[in-house]
Amino acid sequence: MVSCAVLSFKANAASDSNILVNMVPENPAPNESVSITLSSYVNDLNSVSISWTVSGKTVLSGIGKTTFSLTAPGIGGETDVVAAVALPDGLTNTTIVVKPTEMVLLWQADDSYVPPFYRGKALPTPDSEVKVVAIPEIKNSSQMVDPANLVYAWKQDYTNNVDGSGYGKDSFIYVNDYLDSSNDIEVTASTIDQQNSAEASLDINTYQPKIVFYKNDPDLGTIWGQALSDGYKIQYQEIVQAAPYFISPKDIRIPFLTFNWSINDNPITVPDYSKNLMPLKVPTGTSGTSTLKLEIDNTEKIFETVTKEINLTF
Repeated sequence: MVSCAVLSFKANAASDSNILVNMVPENPAPNESVSITLSSYVNDLNSVSISWTVSGKTVLSGIGKTTFSLTAPGIGGETDVVAAVALPDGLTNTTIVVKPTEMVLLWQADDSYVPPFYRGKALPTPDSEVKVVAIPEIKNSSQMVDPANLVYAWKQDYTNNVDGSGYGKDSFIYVNDYLDSSNDIEVTASTIDQQNSAEASLDINTYQPKIVFYKNDPDLGTIWGQALSDGYKIQYQEIVQAAPYFISPKDIRIPFLTFNWSINDNPITVPDYSKNLMPLKVPTGTSGTSTLKLEIDNTEKIFETVTKEINLTF
């Protein structure tokens, strides 16, 4: 998952004018439309002449022209906007530098299990550990700033995370709460002099683990390409393999993951070293239907339990 955001501008008044600058959006993307508005608690700007200059060229002027719109430059670009305000006590210039930056956020669930050759993303489940990595692109003068030399301010669910923030801390690790269906993660990366920065945010959803059954073939190994569906027909003697997608921890051999198998509600014991495998054998001359059920409990996390059952025919 990728989330992009950009920052912003720095507004420096050339004189002590009590003129306030507001830009919408506050964090424009490269080539995005930007609106700049001037205001003042001291002077009525609607009754004075205002002239807007972009890169040395006057593009708008007139009485009460407090708002000006432009297109932000591309990534790495910079546009100087000067607002000349003719106040009663003299001309005042306010300079706004529109300088977009960009940042990508990438995340991964550090302790979420997925089977071998799985092409998807390991998803976070309740009480699992998630790592978010920030990749900012900030240009200072003519060079890109090394992300390792930036100061990162992280927020989780709109609350500042002081311990996770700081110089060079371009990654953030958190454990989601079982009560939360998602978590909002935000970060601002700034140069040490605070003259350039970038910000981004994203929502990371929480999922429930699930069990998928596969056939384990003695010669071919696990047939990962085809999950067993309800009503699967057992051919004399087979091994069913359980894959508990997204359960924590990702090493399912850990002892505090217990596998409780049953057939028609009768518990079946399997060896600990192969607890995700259930060998099945159909007696000669018999036919019918049986319900195979597996419940996996994480004894370290009270809210992490997953169950799967399937009807087998023979």
